[in-house]
Amino acid sequence: MSPLRDALDRYIAMRRGFGYKLRCEAYLLARFVAYMEQQGATIITTRLALDWATSEASPPTWPGRLSVVRTFARHLSSTEPRTQIPATDILAARQRRTPHIYTDQEIGGLLDVMLTVRSAKGLHRWTYYCIFGLLAVTGLRIGEALGIKREDVDLDAGLLTIRDTKFGKSRLVPIHSTTAAVLTDYARRRDALFSTPISPTFFVGEQGRALNHHAVHLIFLTVARQIGLRHPGDAYHGPRIHDLRHSYAVATLLRWYRAGDDVEQRLPILSTYLGHSHTSCTYWYLSACPELMEHAARRLDARWEQIS
Repeated sequence: MSPLRDALDRYIAMRRGFGYKLRCEAYLLARFVAYMEQQGATIITTRLALDWATSEASPPTWPGRLSVVRTFARHLSSTEPRTQIPATDILAARQRRTPHIYTDQEIGGLLDVMLTVRSAKGLHRWTYYCIFGLLAVTGLRIGEALGIKREDVDLDAGLLTIRDTKFGKSRLVPIHSTTAAVLTDYARRRDALFSTPISPTFFVGEQGRALNHHAVHLIFLTVARQIGLRHPGDAYHGPRIHDLRHSYAVATLLRWYRAGDDVEQRLPILSTYLGHSHTSCTYWYLSACPELMEHAARRLDARWEQIS
């Protein structure tokens, strides 16, 4: 094993020890180290990092790829002073993308078309219908939904246990009785095909195995284009799966504002429900919807009037 690859293994192990998963980062850095070995290089330079970040990848991914190398280089520089740390203004990442806030009609249309997806055993349509419906009514991350195991679903109590989340934490997610009823129906259809479970995951594919992210994203793109949410051939623009999570958060905040609730006091509840590491992550949703901004401004004006 080369010294650089050994340093990478120690770096990944150290950061995972702090609770980071680093699945994507570990994969990218392994590719970068392999690239350096092909170049016969042992010291990270800005030129090497930039050449690798912009090779064999589409432009929207370049800032993220370079950022992964930059963090690794910053770590290595403490023991290898010749290491160059790429400047942060090189391939600077664009501002955070404004989410698409789905309307009820758009979500309904998405789910309706999911039920028309054809497959040999007829399970796909129910699987995708339930997954996307669950994302819409709970705000789960797609990875969390796909990772739910049978033992994590208590439909009688209306509770989902979300384990090994983005920040290494677990949480309980209550679901409405109507959602529990739909999931109960799905489990019945699934078990009729696979009486003996092949995969421990709650949602499975036609062969009874766990679903992979790529297949789910492909179905979403196909259906989104079919109902006009996305344009044919456009892989980088338009509504995303993750926007269902944003839409859930915005809808919840709007409901609280319209009911006259103290949103600031209740925000930590939503933050915990969504699995955010800090309430500041949840505050960001206030800027994602003009109506939320208007409600927040009115509350602020009212407070100033009381003070004055």
